Amino acid sequence: MRKNSLRILYMGTPEFAVAPLDEIIKSGYEVVGVVTTPDKPAGRGQKLAESAVKKYAVEHDLPLFQPEKMKNPEFIAQLQKLNPEVIVVVAFRLLPKEIWAMPTIGTFNLHASLLPQYRGASPINFAILNGDKESGVTTFFIDDKIDTGEILLQEKIKITEDDDAGSLHDKLQELGKKLVVQTLDGLADGTLKPRKQILEEGIEYKYAPKIFKEDCLINWNEPLEKIHNQVRGLSPYPVAFTHLIATGQSRILKIYKGHYKEEKHILPIGTVTVEGKKTLKIAGKDGFYFPEVVQLEGKKKIEIVDFINGLTEKHNLLVK
Repeated sequence: MRKNSLRILYMGTPEFAVAPLDEIIKSGYEVVGVVTTPDKPAGRGQKLAESAVKKYAVEHDLPLFQPEKMKNPEFIAQLQKLNPEVIVVVAFRLLPKEIWAMPTIGTFNLHASLLPQYRGASPINFAILNGDKESGVTTFFIDDKIDTGEILLQEKIKITEDDDAGSLHDKLQELGKKLVVQTLDGLADGTLKPRKQILEEGIEYKYAPKIFKEDCLINWNEPLEKIHNQVRGLSPYPVAFTHLIATGQSRILKIYKGHYKEEKHILPIGTVTVEGKKTLKIAGKDGFYFPEVVQLEGKKKIEIVDFINGLTEKHNLLVK
């Protein structure tokens, strides 16, 4: 089968899903339709916001579908008329069997982990939250369970000490867009052989559930390495935070970036010390954490130097 004769239906929503779609188009494949989420109110003005994938589809004159419900009979009938041979899914919602079983070749998903590790909604965040040294991307056929289908292709990448969820996202996006096209190439020429996911004994398999606000609150009684990974793993979104207490008032302080130093001290955990005009450190159980980029409740994200300069009270500060 020639690649330009393969009928592809694409499904995705956020920015992560735009790059693979663009790579598919540039590689000469035919995209017969794009499915994304409906426009939703966002921001203070609650204006309708379009998904990143919708914006791309409109700019490139691709047939677009935004169903409220995936099981809507009219919507399913529309997809059947497109006669897709492959459905490609990247960062989208769960699909009913009526849809994922529709194409003749199959429906495959791009997942931002090395499956079966990190099945779930937040694989990029959890790889860093857990202090992993490598990550990767996987394409796999969708079945009736979450992230359990037969693996098609995988590609690994190292996680550096400087990586946060944002930088790892960008690296995996670049890796993923190429893997999607490689997967399509293998399916088109019949050379790609799927393999079952096998959970081997003796290996710890980690999961990546949805992250909630309470998961973002820093517990300063935890080891500093864990706190550091929490900051990295939640930056730039949804962002780790603490409660800064100054002059009897408590305000949320988000921490986007920082570093830590293990050392013995006698300060109470959570004590905030300002040293000069450039350094602020927070006492932990095994040393000090040094925020570098922060955002105080109601303010803009700033470097720690600017945050220190804006402090009216630089003594008796605490976090909890």
